[in-house]
Amino acid sequence: MPLTTLTTRSGYADTLTRLTAVTGPGHPVAQLTPEQYATAMERWHGAAAATWNRHLSALASFTTWAQRQDLLATNPARRLSRRKPAHRGDRAIPAARLERLFTDNRHPLRERVLWRLLYETAARAEEILSLDVEDLDTEVRRARVVSKGGAIEHVHWATATARLLPRLLQGRQAGPVFLADQRAPASGPRAPAATDICSVTGRGRLSYPRAEYLFKTASAELDPHGQGWTLHQLRHSALQHLAQAGRTAPELRAKSRHQHLASLGRYVRLGEETSARITAEHDPAARRRSR
Repeated sequence: MPLTTLTTRSGYADTLTRLTAVTGPGHPVAQLTPEQYATAMERWHGAAAATWNRHLSALASFTTWAQRQDLLATNPARRLSRRKPAHRGDRAIPAARLERLFTDNRHPLRERVLWRLLYETAARAEEILSLDVEDLDTEVRRARVVSKGGAIEHVHWATATARLLPRLLQGRQAGPVFLADQRAPASGPRAPAATDICSVTGRGRLSYPRAEYLFKTASAELDPHGQGWTLHQLRHSALQHLAQAGRTAPELRAKSRHQHLASLGRYVRLGEETSARITAEHDPAARRRSR
């Protein structure tokens, strides 16, 4: 399968690394089973539908390639199904509930910094979780990220993040910004790359599945559906809240770093109240009465 972006390559490699960890190195491709595929996908059981579907697509693509090479006669992914994404209208999280979540000291500092940073930058979760301390420019409150397609771009945060970030870093000058809870294994199939390990603490980089699980768990009590929210909903919420505050489409594009204005449509849904307000404000009769 042609892989055109660094993000896609990383996700594809993550999927196959997980499959290898389940089967063990050197396992014959011809002997792959539906049970092994299901076990590999359990890692993303609690992730967003888009995350689940992305990794399932990677397994399906690998299977297709193996079948074309006559390495695999069956389809081990046949028992796995794609998940239906959440309705777009439900993606934005009310600002008041986010503020309650962000300021709840029951949640660890690492999580509160991550959630704030994702919301204030409106960045993709993969971009923020991939940050190293060296990527941060705390004086101007910005970070250098690798966006879709491999472009180097900058995201900016506000005061709340700026106040919490030094407490999280605790003087660290290098390594991943967001660290896992435990030390990373030095060898074996789960050993991360050297660049994903903090030289001071020996802890590895916080993974997307773990960060997603923690956010969904923490937000479940505030979610009316009781399921908890996804990290990607923080990006949706940030952009929609900015739109509700009157930011223009070009401004939203600059914040989100979308290449095309049309791409903002799936993030920004202002709804009936905004439509009614705009209609009332631009009613010619109302303008005549105000004179």
